[in-house]
Amino acid sequence: MEPIATDEVLIDVRLDQDGPVSNLALDARRGLTAAFKELPPKYFYDELGSQLFEQITELPEYYPTRTERKILRDQGAAIVDAADPECLIELGSGSASKTRALLDAMRDRGSLHTYVPVDISEEITRQTAIELIGEYPGLRVHGVICDFDTDLERLPGWGQRRMIAFLGGTIGNFAPAKRISFLSRIGKMLGPQDTLLLGTDLVKDPARLEAAYNDSAGVTARFNKNVLTVLNRELGADFDLDAFEHHAFYDRENEWIDIRLRSLCSQRVSVPALSLEVGFEEGEEMRTEISCKFTLQSLERAYAEAGLELVEFWTDPEEQFGLSLARAD
Repeated sequence: MEPIATDEVLIDVRLDQDGPVSNLALDARRGLTAAFKELPPKYFYDELGSQLFEQITELPEYYPTRTERKILRDQGAAIVDAADPECLIELGSGSASKTRALLDAMRDRGSLHTYVPVDISEEITRQTAIELIGEYPGLRVHGVICDFDTDLERLPGWGQRRMIAFLGGTIGNFAPAKRISFLSRIGKMLGPQDTLLLGTDLVKDPARLEAAYNDSAGVTARFNKNVLTVLNRELGADFDLDAFEHHAFYDRENEWIDIRLRSLCSQRVSVPALSLEVGFEEGEEMRTEISCKFTLQSLERAYAEAGLELVEFWTDPEEQFGLSLARAD
């Protein structure tokens, strides 16, 4: 698809014609036929899933979003001073609600030139771009609509000092080997003056962690089951959402929240688009997401394995969430 451009806004669409679910059939076949069933969490985020996640971020039990937002607000100037960026690239930008703290700090420092929101939603990215050029006169916005997991190396660069922001603790959704691979790919993209700003949820009381993923209103359960709705709609599957329950627990050994769907009965599910019948035993669980938690030490190790060096680290007074700045080693 041709880029959509004005003088101040360029929206570059690089998704396949099937959009964010273009790899769903392949991923679903692989995950549903594995000995331990598993689905990638990116398929939560259709229109309904995105709305449900926005609701989750406002729940009293779910501290990560508001805590990260406060750190950005309190430490935005310090982050920009340490990174000295002219261009901010944000992976999974959404509505850029938290990012404005960084844009404000760059503007106040006189170094705000370009913002590159990278997201799978063209509509949200375009709307956000229009809002931002109104809020920040002279700002150039180059939106990239893609799956950054596969299109990372195609992100633009203009010789400006860049800060790549990967916020929200999303890096925690990557299993350790994939996490190191992804961070290594970012590291290879960084020039001598470029930086990575990474948001990570921190290890804490397991009860606090588990409450954040088992909210009393049941929104997280609806969000988790929404992946089945996506499979039903896109692949013609006949998952009965009421035949599964949400299950999330803290795995102390791996230091991650493990999010699963548990079958409430012995059942068979048809997936016509894959010519597949999938059996579930009563009590059988299918993983839909992990959310890794970090200590400063484990974060430093991850950076080192990926060829990156930790430069600065900021957290909140209760040390619930962390923002770290890294450079290529």
